[in-house]
Amino acid sequence: MAFRSNGPVMLALPPFRGVTRRIILTALIAYFGLAIIGLLSPEMDIRLHNLAGLVPDIALHGAVWQFLSYPFVTEGLLNLLFALLSVWFFASALEEERGGRWLMEYFLLTTIGGGLLASLIAVALGPGNRWVPFAQTMGLWPFVLAAVVAFAYANPEQEVRFQFILSVKAKYLAVIYVLVYLALALVGGDRFGSAVAVLAALCGFVFLHFAPRRGVRVAVSEWWFGIRNAYYRAKRRRAAKKFTVYMRKQGKDVSLDKDGRYIDPNGTPRDLSDKKWMN
Repeated sequence: MAFRSNGPVMLALPPFRGVTRRIILTALIAYFGLAIIGLLSPEMDIRLHNLAGLVPDIALHGAVWQFLSYPFVTEGLLNLLFALLSVWFFASALEEERGGRWLMEYFLLTTIGGGLLASLIAVALGPGNRWVPFAQTMGLWPFVLAAVVAFAYANPEQEVRFQFILSVKAKYLAVIYVLVYLALALVGGDRFGSAVAVLAALCGFVFLHFAPRRGVRVAVSEWWFGIRNAYYRAKRRRAAKKFTVYMRKQGKDVSLDKDGRYIDPNGTPRDLSDKKWMN
């Protein structure tokens, strides 16, 4: 059954493609690659986990790659499978609705933004705080929470049905997820990791509320090409004005439109499909 419908959303397996597929495959490759390394050299496995997992004090003092690598490192196959299934369900729906570029932008913003904000708070509060600067977190759950929030933001009344057992509206599901992670951030065992997830969801909500629907990258591209085209149109109008003055000195009159394009005196319409008229 399709993931989206007019009725409740069935958590059947959606299409496996695009950015969602790349995120899932990257996480699987990282997991099994580290597992093989762990069999050959347990010490190297521990070292790589320490390098790739997010540790606030280390990440803010040079190991900036941790803000991007920590989602793809995890401990425990069951934890990984549940995270990947959640990414598959919710991220694929977002990608179908908003596109792959938007999803990649959202993934980078939420995972990096949540990790960075939590790390800054942990280091600023010092060693005695609940989110200690040398705590470590890893895994895709911050992005999962952000994806659930994005899905609920776009489809608040859409019902999500879990294998015919439980049906809940997306907006309530997002609230439940956020409250659980918020409680874990305050009193749970992995406080720093839960804080990263909550702040990732916060970054996602701000992005959804203020960023253009198709994403910042598309908006910036359109803004840039708009400025470029305006510049070329102004340049063409200046050249057309000089050309008109020159032709008048030669005793000839030419007609140009407001954008500096030549108007046929015989009234023959231009072929706008001709690339020479495009700008």
